[in-house]
Amino acid sequence: MKITVLAENTSACGLPCEHGLSLYIETGAHHLLFDSGQSGLFADNAKALGVDLSSVDVAVLSHGHYDHGGGLKKFLELNDHAMIYMNKHAFGSYYNGTEKYIGLDPELKNSGRIVLTEGITRIAEGLTLDSGENMETVLDLGSFGLNMLVDGEFLPDDFRHENYLIIEESGRRILISGCSHRGINNIESHFRPDVLIGGFHLSKLSPGKRLEEIARMLDSFDTEYYSCHCTGVEQYNFMKTRMRRLEYLSTGKTVEI
Repeated sequence: MKITVLAENTSACGLPCEHGLSLYIETGAHHLLFDSGQSGLFADNAKALGVDLSSVDVAVLSHGHYDHGGGLKKFLELNDHAMIYMNKHAFGSYYNGTEKYIGLDPELKNSGRIVLTEGITRIAEGLTLDSGENMETVLDLGSFGLNMLVDGEFLPDDFRHENYLIIEESGRRILISGCSHRGINNIESHFRPDVLIGGFHLSKLSPGKRLEEIARMLDSFDTEYYSCHCTGVEQYNFMKTRMRRLEYLSTGKTVEI
């Protein structure tokens, strides 16, 4: 399986980058788009990297935030057949604080290409979406100021709109998470994959005792980790010295799993 980073907060190859995430994934049977960043940048970078987005047969949105779904309109223009799978709560009203709307463009609902999922959804052989509904909280870090507007009231986001993609190939389980808002330790403890790829949502957590606790807990599993986006570069560097199997994915990077 090969993963190419089309958009991420950083770039190590000279390609432009943005706050967001977009991954192009090639398995033995599928070409997938996992998230689309916050703009059409992912498509520009795909072209520069020789990635043909018209060949994508499955698209997945990890959760209902603009920095992961902002490029979906562009994707729909470039690809005329792939369905886009997302959690049934993805079109909720999501905010950073109470002033900044960070949700999706509601016009996407009318594209005719959206598949809303709930619980565990088998997309195809070896491809499963799981919302982690029964996930146990082993470590609670809160919502870091992210909210949802429900019946006119702002409440801490419970991230009910999050989905995790599980790819089973060659006897391995690879889990891909956009931002891991529900807690990277909770996600790891629940799924226990062979490989975990995605943002860890730790960029607002200063390096110190709590971040060291998180790193030690993750390292107690036999999972290989590829981090990016909302983990934070400073936080990644801190965790890297405390974990045996942790790498960073920047814009333009390709890894084979």
